[in-house]
Amino acid sequence: MKFKDGYWRMRPGVRGDHVTCAHDVTEEPAALRILAPTRQITRRGDTIDGPVLRVELSSPLPEVIRVRAVHFAGSVPDSPVFAVRDERPGTRIAVDGEQASLTSGGLTVRVRRDAPWEMTFSAGGRELTRSSGRSLGVMRDPADRHFMIEQLRLSAGELVYGLGERFGPLVRNGQSVDIWNEDGGTSSEIAYKNVPFYLTNRGYGVFVNHPGRVSFEVGSETVSRVQFSAEGHDLEYLIIHGPSPADILRRYTALTGRPALPPAWSFGLWLSTSFTTDYDEATVTSFVDGMAARDLPLSVFHFDCFWMRRYRWCDFEWDPEVFPDPEGMLRRLKARGLRVCLWINPYIGQASKLFAEGAAAGHLLRRPDGTVWQDDHWQAGRALVDFTSPAAREWYAGKLRGLLDMGVDAFKTDFGERVPTDVVYADGSDPERMHNYYSLVYNQTVHDVLAERRGPGEAVLFARSATVGGQRLPVHWGGDCESTFEAMAESLRGGLSLGLGGFGFWSHDIGGFEGRPDPAVFKRWVAFGLLSSHSRLHGSGSYRVPWLFDEEPDEEAVDVLRAFTRLKARLMPYLYGAAVQAAAEGLPVMRAMPLEFPGDRGCDHLDAQYMLGPDLLVAPVLSADGEVAYYVPDGVWTRLLDGRTVTGPGWRTERHGFDSLPLLVRPGAVLPMGARDDRPDYDYADGVTLDAYRMADGDTRTVTVPGLDGRPAAVFEVSRRGERLRARRVSGAPAAWNLRHAAAHAAAAPEIDHIEITLSAKE
Repeated sequence: MKFKDGYWRMRPGVRGDHVTCAHDVTEEPAALRILAPTRQITRRGDTIDGPVLRVELSSPLPEVIRVRAVHFAGSVPDSPVFAVRDERPGTRIAVDGEQASLTSGGLTVRVRRDAPWEMTFSAGGRELTRSSGRSLGVMRDPADRHFMIEQLRLSAGELVYGLGERFGPLVRNGQSVDIWNEDGGTSSEIAYKNVPFYLTNRGYGVFVNHPGRVSFEVGSETVSRVQFSAEGHDLEYLIIHGPSPADILRRYTALTGRPALPPAWSFGLWLSTSFTTDYDEATVTSFVDGMAARDLPLSVFHFDCFWMRRYRWCDFEWDPEVFPDPEGMLRRLKARGLRVCLWINPYIGQASKLFAEGAAAGHLLRRPDGTVWQDDHWQAGRALVDFTSPAAREWYAGKLRGLLDMGVDAFKTDFGERVPTDVVYADGSDPERMHNYYSLVYNQTVHDVLAERRGPGEAVLFARSATVGGQRLPVHWGGDCESTFEAMAESLRGGLSLGLGGFGFWSHDIGGFEGRPDPAVFKRWVAFGLLSSHSRLHGSGSYRVPWLFDEEPDEEAVDVLRAFTRLKARLMPYLYGAAVQAAAEGLPVMRAMPLEFPGDRGCDHLDAQYMLGPDLLVAPVLSADGEVAYYVPDGVWTRLLDGRTVTGPGWRTERHGFDSLPLLVRPGAVLPMGARDDRPDYDYADGVTLDAYRMADGDTRTVTVPGLDGRPAAVFEVSRRGERLRARRVSGAPAAWNLRHAAAHAAAAPEIDHIEITLSAKE
């Protein structure tokens, strides 16, 4: 939200007061408390009238400093609040006549005690950012609404990333962003997953700990500052020191939570009925048979909305006209090795028998007058489950348990963004603060019942809405996009931005959702989709089985899908290792280039390519003719699909067939490649091949091959000494394992602990 008209004046009807100095500083256990008036104090009389903010400085974790500013303490809602880890580590506090400071690890905040107001954050002898004159304060708009506001300085050349899922350019500078979940597709400034956290290329991140609408002006209202504001009487934010982007993400997710590790089977190919298409068990069977006949590995079958009867979403009952024997159908699908996912949402249509049941029990959101909140969007007379009520959560979960007992394995938790504010919650939560937070309690309820019935390691969602903490409940997908190359690009931008908010796992509708993709879009999207953490074929009004995009006798779409599905299965020892890292450290599987290469200014603005884990560079082809331009960081990279090398730093323009795209292996990497290509969940250590790429003389790499439980199944040490490449098994007992470098290859029997090969040429 913009309050000013230019730099000096306020907009018509806006009034503002900014703190002028730290007038009174009190040292408390592990904290500083400051009274910060909004007028100059030169005599006693100046202390009468006018706002005074209470500013508290503390540290919840090392290298993190919390700032909390409060105006009217009696007007601050107490729920909902984000769960933030708070260990209160040891801090160093110093107060003298000129300044007060608090230090946590290597991060220090200093507050000047004289006018003008100045609060500076620094690390390693370098200033990171500061709050100075006309920064922290209170504002009132023409409607007399009360806002808290802060502005933090942007240095010359400083770039801002993050703020959740955003479909525009990856760099946020110059943008106005409202943290407010909405159902708006992927082509606008609004988003399904809003996260009030950003990080910059200057070595720090900022998390605004407010669950409601937070408005960010990123170098927009004041071009040399990031401004954030929220309606109400309190504002809390945390400065998180890196210095690297990866370190910032590790600390941010240590505060707010890290992703659960999804089951390995969820990384395989998902096939959907699509949304409004006509389907029944015969349709489903024909799809599954068609995939098997074409030798296309399939892991999950998804039933979208119309598995239930029309007008009755959600009553969690199969439509008997099209699925007369759901239990038998599920048994038949599972006998073929498939997992099953069902679409659900948090709305109860008035025609559903659960409407009267939920209303009578008090499980549905109510208006201030006590009536059930309803409207006719999406489902006629729909109501919304009140997930702040433990009884309502248990009621909803109970409906899901019956489906899980029937054989369902996962749920697509759609919606969660269309949440009203003219309601009263069971626990008294503030409706404005609940709007975004609703997505968290909704998805948490579903994830919990999956973990309860299937076990924690088997719980997986396919969720659309999220906010802070939602990263703990994977997987998330990008929402409703068009079936175009432009939508493919905007979906990628949204996913990379979301990953910079600690979301480790992300997917999208292969081929796009709205409309029917032409064959070129579909085939290009297949390659991108199978080189994402999770891969789903899904659409709206048309099916997404690949043979519908081929003309007889051509089966190019089928061939492309087969090739990339099998490639992903072979990559699973590497990909699941990246998944384990996401769960342990908060680093996403799909990584924006600035996250992995913070020192390379050529990567700063890249949003059409990414790193898949730490060692694979992917540049999706966003054109029908196969032309793609991409940036290669420093070093000699190897094209995984054909073994040729590409040298960086620099830009390349290439043309690729539908069976190819730029997929480069980082120099010095050792990729563990699996022995199977027919499924994503298998013993990754058994028959694993360690592919070494451009290792320098003297390099040593430790390679951990995970098991399906995420724990190490085998650990190897690979090193190069001169023209000799050596691999040593450190732990684990795989039945067989291999070492390969370029054309050279050697195999080991189970009792062999070492492999050594001679390189074909000096590199």
